[in-house]
Amino acid sequence: MSMHRRDLFRAILPLTIGMGGIARAAEPAHDATNRDHGVASSGPFEIVARFDGPGPSGIAVTHGRIFVGFPRHAVNHHGATLAELKGGKLYPYPDAAHSMPSDQPPAIRLMSVHGMTTDARGRLWAIDDGKLAGQPLAPGAAKVIGIDPETDRIFASIILRAPALLPDSHMNDLRVDLTHGAQGTVYVTDSSFGLSPALVVVDIATGRQRRVLADHPSIQAQRPFMAVVEGRPLVFDPPQHPPGFVWGGVDGITLSPDSGTLYYSPLTSRRLYSIPTGLLADFSRTDAQLAAGIRDLGEKGVADGLANDAKGRIYTTNFEHDAIFRRNADGTFDTMVHDPRILSPDGIFVDGDMVYCTLGQWNRLGGLNGGHDLRVPPYYLIRFPTDAPAAVDATKPAHG
Repeated sequence: MSMHRRDLFRAILPLTIGMGGIARAAEPAHDATNRDHGVASSGPFEIVARFDGPGPSGIAVTHGRIFVGFPRHAVNHHGATLAELKGGKLYPYPDAAHSMPSDQPPAIRLMSVHGMTTDARGRLWAIDDGKLAGQPLAPGAAKVIGIDPETDRIFASIILRAPALLPDSHMNDLRVDLTHGAQGTVYVTDSSFGLSPALVVVDIATGRQRRVLADHPSIQAQRPFMAVVEGRPLVFDPPQHPPGFVWGGVDGITLSPDSGTLYYSPLTSRRLYSIPTGLLADFSRTDAQLAAGIRDLGEKGVADGLANDAKGRIYTTNFEHDAIFRRNADGTFDTMVHDPRILSPDGIFVDGDMVYCTLGQWNRLGGLNGGHDLRVPPYYLIRFPTDAPAAVDATKPAHG
């Protein structure tokens, strides 16, 4: 005769003999809980700067100088869109004429600086996504900008145009490869404000540009997709579910130390991909040929920004866990920092043995919260070591 389910359940319970010899189920010494309760801080980091104005996005450091981008995606943005941080203060860069709001044509001023990087020569590069809050993308607004910190002058301004640029394009981040092309090649992630993301490849010498891999699964936002943000399970599956968190296609991007491999990932995805730059920079290659060179490197969590260090380790921001992880060469991961203040970690940059990251609180924007802007300044720029020494005081500001 078979045992009833409840009898079986009772049979496998651990038993203890109490006073009087009566058998009873063993009780744990204490209830099991999440040991950090989601708020405990781990990993040494310091706050480089606190920003009370617009939220920061792009970050780049070169020759000891710190540059921060402030995209104009909020209506109350009246400051510089690109600034240098000096002595704890922000200064429009390369100057106020270019970086502050003005009536100059979009093609000759900085409209909305987003992702930033440096090349192997230490020159600063930025993607101007051209987007102003509540306005359509104006002709000439979206462009790739190169600035020489030695002279503080713009030496490259490459206007992005159709068909590489679409009306709903959101040029998000970029990397610059000086090993391909007469003067180098720029790789841009177009996350798209609609559902049409792609990689954009730009030859610096000629300005030639093209849009690639728009139909490849590695570029697209995964759907349906669920992310747990600040404890809330949020589903991305339009039009059934309106977006409740920052979402998009290809977003994070970084280069290997030798510039031979480009790594990238969609914002609404947990996977990491790579492609040889020798293939991607070749304008004669078809999308089918490019797709054949893509490698799926597995899961890495949800990431906005990506960055490489000199050892080829990849740092990935993670807005689900208020954390920054590191993918090691063998595919294992380390938690570098984890803290309740690390809200929407965005732009990330490695300078020597230090990692810099901006925290924009983007998931609290009004458009994702029923029209209520839930962001609470200040916004932070933090940094932490690639290989942790003694603990750093996270409450003490360090001015650039």
